[in-house]
Amino acid sequence: MTRFWSLLKYTENYKGLIGASIVCNILTAVFTVVSAPAIIPFLQILFGLEQAILQEPVFTWSLDGIRNYANYQLSQLIQAEGKSGALLYICGGIILIFFCKNLFRYLSMFFMGPVRNGMVRDIRQQLFDKVIRMDLAWLTERRKGDLIARVSTDVQEVESSIFNVLVTVFREPLVIIGSLLFLLYVSPQLTLFVFVLMIFTGFIIGGIGKTLKKKSAKVQDTLGNILAKLEESLSGLRIIKSFGAESFRSAQFAEENNKYKDLLTHLLWRRDLSSPLSEFLGIVMVAILLWYGSGLVFTGALRAESFLAFLLAFFNVSQPTKAFSAAFYNIQKGMAAVERIDSILAVEQQISNPTSPIQLNPFQENIVFKNVSFSYHGSERKAVQNINLEIPKGKVIAIVGASGSGKTTLIDLLLRLYEVEKGSIKIDGVNIKNIRLKDLRTRIGVVSQEPVLFNDTIFNNIAFGLTEVDKKAVAKAVEIANAEDFIEQSPNGYETNIGDGGRKLSGGQRQRLTIARAILRNPPILILDEATSSLDAASEQLVQAALKAIMKERTTIVIAHRLSTIQYADEIIVLKDGQIVERGTHQQLLSEKGAYQQFVQLQLTFGGD
Repeated sequence: MTRFWSLLKYTENYKGLIGASIVCNILTAVFTVVSAPAIIPFLQILFGLEQAILQEPVFTWSLDGIRNYANYQLSQLIQAEGKSGALLYICGGIILIFFCKNLFRYLSMFFMGPVRNGMVRDIRQQLFDKVIRMDLAWLTERRKGDLIARVSTDVQEVESSIFNVLVTVFREPLVIIGSLLFLLYVSPQLTLFVFVLMIFTGFIIGGIGKTLKKKSAKVQDTLGNILAKLEESLSGLRIIKSFGAESFRSAQFAEENNKYKDLLTHLLWRRDLSSPLSEFLGIVMVAILLWYGSGLVFTGALRAESFLAFLLAFFNVSQPTKAFSAAFYNIQKGMAAVERIDSILAVEQQISNPTSPIQLNPFQENIVFKNVSFSYHGSERKAVQNINLEIPKGKVIAIVGASGSGKTTLIDLLLRLYEVEKGSIKIDGVNIKNIRLKDLRTRIGVVSQEPVLFNDTIFNNIAFGLTEVDKKAVAKAVEIANAEDFIEQSPNGYETNIGDGGRKLSGGQRQRLTIARAILRNPPILILDEATSSLDAASEQLVQAALKAIMKERTTIVIAHRLSTIQYADEIIVLKDGQIVERGTHQQLLSEKGAYQQFVQLQLTFGGD
């Protein structure tokens, strides 16, 4: 239960509401406890058991003092109003007590409503912030569907299983303790008997509840697999349909779906057992209590009206006990979700801002890779090895090589999406590890092979990540990116929604929007990662024109296969197996008749530029 108490750290922002709820819970407990002895005067009058006290006793703050003073007031009331009138007043008092009890019970839940929902919001926000800031190396090893499950269903499980019973957890113990104190006052012997019965039933209920946490963990894991398969299927729907694999994929999904159904059914069977089991054990306890207590009444060890009040107080204990038992079941069920959430929040971020960051001035000189080596997690092979490369300001550097040669890895290291294992990368002599991540990445614009757009308007996709955007600046970026024509023809212009991933647009249109997005930030360093490789000839011409415009007066790193993109670079770097094997201009490398010439020959042979 340590993790349950750790959830209380999220209550920091709700101390006022929690304080009000605690006060209401205490008052609820007070009126609940008072409701049992309040019935005794009614029974005394009804059964003619009252003993008139005509002389006013000295009031003291003790149970006997309060009882004697209450009996004196009752005697005075009977003398003044008669038994019928006294009963009427007592009934009114009982109604008032129960009204106050339920009023404060409602208010305690009223004040806890914003607390419960606010804490759920805080956990979900913290979890999302953690995931979105995690290292790319960690994220690539996780299934997106499982992460979605933890942010959505696991958090919802915490809300429904734990936060919904917070009031019960903090209110019912007060009611139970107060009622037990009254029971002890009425009959210690009978209370001890009841206590033994409660411990016995508690062991039975607790034994069943222990398995809920383990089963709930399996349920949540399986639901994560279901969401993962759903996300993968939606992302790869074109391939699924192209290969006629709908039935195959459906069978895979059905397997996980059936597994989830079976696990959840067994979990609910066990959880739903709590209420009927608690009620049955409660009735058994009442039956035994009636038998044992009646024996005490018959022998004169306990007065009849006190025994009836004892029974009422016992019900005040049993009902909260059953509620507390149900809360325990729910908490056990929800703790599995808490552990899944904590497993994400506890992950340490490997790539983070430096403790004492160095302020990066406007880009002036160069980018230098010095003896840079790196290998991906779990791989003995070096993705890049002993890379030494200088990229002067204002120059265009092209990086070519076969797939897996390390081209994109170099870019990821420059952006600090991965951390250099050996060597260093410096911008104007400053190691990028000593620069704030935001300062580093805002100075680098990226146009990738696969345009990444969001289900939003054209304007918001171009201005993505910026809070205050000048519409004229957006229009200028669109003009440079050769995107004016299709935006003007769109139904709502800049306010046209482009659909999930920009699927309402063609490949060339999507790419030109990403170029406009990069232009709007006006980065001094530009990375073009296979920016035209997936486009048709007509779209490529428009994008190439946009790229030439954006490359002016910028330091540009180009990763490409097509000669039209790289042959005019100031320097071409040829990578093979993570190492630089050749470097020079287009003409110089052709004259060397090495790896670059083979690369060019392949392009010409297989229809390249």
